[in-house]
Amino acid sequence: MVEFSSRTQSAIRCAVDILRASTRTTVLTGAGISTPSGIPDFRSSTDGLWSRYDPFEVASLTAFRYNPEKFYAWMRPLAIQMFNAEPNEAHLGLARLEDAGFVETIITQNIDSLHHRAGSVNVLEVHGSMEAMTCMNCFHKSSSSDYLDAYLNFGDIPLCSECSGVMKPDIILMEEQLPARTWLKAVDSSETCSAMIVAGSSLEVVPVARLPMQAVDHGAHLIIINNSSTYIDPRADVVIHEDLVDIIPAITRQLLD
Repeated sequence: MVEFSSRTQSAIRCAVDILRASTRTTVLTGAGISTPSGIPDFRSSTDGLWSRYDPFEVASLTAFRYNPEKFYAWMRPLAIQMFNAEPNEAHLGLARLEDAGFVETIITQNIDSLHHRAGSVNVLEVHGSMEAMTCMNCFHKSSSSDYLDAYLNFGDIPLCSECSGVMKPDIILMEEQLPARTWLKAVDSSETCSAMIVAGSSLEVVPVARLPMQAVDHGAHLIIINNSSTYIDPRADVVIHEDLVDIIPAITRQLLD
C-alpha cells in the first residue's frame, strides 16, 4: 500500500468527508485515468498523440470523409491498445463507489469503455466510444464486434453490411458536435450534483472543461485529482496532484471501510 505525505492524507480525509455528506456525486474523468491501463493520451506535450500527429489530418470528420483508409491505418494501433486494455484500480474504485451509492454519474471524455468494463453503469461518454459504428452512407448502425477481428488483425476497413459504405466508429472526431442527448445529461448532472470529482483531466478541451465550473457555480463541492494543475484548482475544495491509481482506491477504502 502506498504511503502518502501528511498533506495528501489530510486531503484524502477531506475528500472522504465531502463524499460522505454528498447526496449526488458526479465524476468527470479524462485521459489520465486510462493511461495507467496502457492507453496513450492525446494532449501531453511529451508523448501525447497530438505531439506526433496533426489531428486535423488523421482524426477530423473531413479527413475521414476524404481518406478513411488513412484514419483507419492511424487508428489501428490505438484500437488494439484499447480493446486489449483492462480497467485499473481507479476505474474499479469508482465502480465500487457507484455500486455503494457514493457516485451517481460518471462523465468521461474517454472512448475506451473501461468504465463500463470495470462495472460502472451510469456512464456518459461525451466523446463517444469504439463499441458501435455507423455507416457514412446509409446510417446503418452495428456493433464494432462485427468488424473487430478483420480490422485489428488484418487492417480491413469496416464496410456496411447493408450498402457497402464505409463504417465510422461512434467516436467524436474533430469538427463533430458532441452527442446531444448525452451532453444534455452531462450538463444536468453537473448543475444538480452536490459534489464533483475531476479525475485525470487537465480540463483543456471545451465544452467539457466548463462542466466543473458549472458545478461550482451551482453550489457543488469540487475535488480535483490530477497530476498537473487545472484552471479551476483555485475554486476546488480539495486538490490532489498525485497518481489517481493510488488516490481513488485510498478514498474508496476509507468510504467503504
